[in-house]
Amino acid sequence: MNSSNPERVTLAITGASGAQYGLRLLECLVAADRQIFFLVSRAAKVVLATEMDIELGDTAEAIEQYLTDRYRAAHKQIRVFGEDDWMSPVASGSGAPSSMVICPCSTGTLSAIACGLSNNLTQRAATVVLKERRKLIIVPREAPYSEIHLENMLKLSRMGCVMLPASPGFYNRPETVDDMVDFIVARILDQLGIAQELMPSWGSHSL
Repeated sequence: MNSSNPERVTLAITGASGAQYGLRLLECLVAADRQIFFLVSRAAKVVLATEMDIELGDTAEAIEQYLTDRYRAAHKQIRVFGEDDWMSPVASGSGAPSSMVICPCSTGTLSAIACGLSNNLTQRAATVVLKERRKLIIVPREAPYSEIHLENMLKLSRMGCVMLPASPGFYNRPETVDDMVDFIVARILDQLGIAQELMPSWGSHSL
């Protein structure tokens, strides 16, 4: 499996509210038989514990085992790398997957990527994706946006990055929080070119 293989996706979860989006996306990627390179920040672990009562563990190995068991993934289908694991494939253009999703993305991470910083592996991986002209999808979760946030999003959008705010629609008449989460995850899967049945496309009911 070469570095540009579309079967590989890098998924990073940062310390913004909305951890449910990231884990639901992970679940869908596993079901779609993708290999996932998973990055999670220390702040994201706090959010996961706060929003979902999930304790991931302190080591990459423990997190990998937990997620593999939780989502019944194949052996090594989910690969977890620590924030300072500079020898991981995502740290270099010669080994990084063809696409990366940061979901949810904190505005601090957004700013770092827009400025070209590589203070942790998520930031470095995003820099690699941009320099290699591969697909970067960012799911910012903040309200309201300041001019700084908007300028950073515009800057990255002009580089080809897809900005997909966690703003679920309501034309599908969601009945649960899970329905609203699936709305965003469906849009991410669409951007990745992965078939999904979470949410029908607009107007499909009339076809």
